[in-house]
Amino acid sequence: MSEPAATPILSTRDGAVLTLRINRPDKKNALLQVMYASLAESLNAAATDPSVRVVVIAGGEEAFTAGNDMVDFMKAAQTGGSGGESPVIRFMHALAGFPKPVIAAVNGLAIGVGVTLLLHCDLVYAGEGARFQMPFVNIGIVPEYASTYLMPRIMGHARAMELVLFGEPFTAAHAKECGLVNEVLPTDKLEARAMERAQKLAAQPPNALRTCKKLMKRWTDNTVIEAIPLEAFHFGPMLSKPEAQEAIGAFLQKRKPDFTKFS
Repeated sequence: MSEPAATPILSTRDGAVLTLRINRPDKKNALLQVMYASLAESLNAAATDPSVRVVVIAGGEEAFTAGNDMVDFMKAAQTGGSGGESPVIRFMHALAGFPKPVIAAVNGLAIGVGVTLLLHCDLVYAGEGARFQMPFVNIGIVPEYASTYLMPRIMGHARAMELVLFGEPFTAAHAKECGLVNEVLPTDKLEARAMERAQKLAAQPPNALRTCKKLMKRWTDNTVIEAIPLEAFHFGPMLSKPEAQEAIGAFLQKRKPDFTKFS
């Protein structure tokens, strides 16, 4: 039985594969605090459930996720809900520390955390029409989710800086060239391919998969754990600074921000 459309995170099973689908299409799958909490709970439960061998994270054809719902996010920031053990941080740790293979299937928009969460997935498949963007600097803040460490490591300093400093949209083909994506597929074939790869992984020896992932991440785990709160230490206070207030206000008012008065 399918879950109602109003459910913002859909959880479905196909054998040993658990699919977590971001399901807020009217808002381009922008993430609410409650959605982060649901994702964290599902991942933490799957981590200790032996019947789950692989997790797939997906969105819809129009959007994987457009990042944070800015109204909800700013409300959480004002009440101190954007750091510490907030839903966002719980989700970040749940995915970064997940012991089993995670596959992302990306169609449509992937913005902000919609890109940085991919750094913590083991395999990423994208539709030809997927569009990625990390507009952190554009709104007066810094990247999060250990991306300041992982991105230069994956694609090199120059490419990482170009994507972050300009915050411009880039294609699925460029994401593959940068090492963010494993394979680019026609939009209508993306999810079938992601599920086919997930089912193939689910048929592999589970302990071998977990141990391989543990060893692959062994050399970066401590730095990722250190980077998440360090970025948050800068990220949180920057939200209340004039640059971010101008950028976020312009976004909500649908106008171009003016940074000429800042030094």
